[in-house]
Amino acid sequence: MIDTLKKTILAGLGAAVITKDKVQDSLDEFVKQGKITAKEAREAAEKIAEEGRREFEEASAKVGDKVREIMSYPDAKYLPRLEALEARVAALEAKAAHRSK
Repeated sequence: MIDTLKKTILAGLGAAVITKDKVQDSLDEFVKQGKITAKEAREAAEKIAEEGRREFEEASAKVGDKVREIMSYPDAKYLPRLEALEARVAALEAKAAHRSK
């Protein structure tokens, strides 16, 4: 599961890098065509980068919260075993308490 999360996050980062490069190429092309100035291109790149950072941070926080939530629940496969062990411990504690009286 952790490997899947790592791969997903890395894929997202890879997509972000590709997107950044495409945005930069498009802005450079607009400057060459005279549609925007170099200053406007820099401002647009900064705005896009800031929005991307904000969205990445929000997505990272959501993923982290979800992972913590998932990890806080016992795996369904192990739940019956945990319940059986808890019952055995309770029985042993009761037996020990009975003997000490």
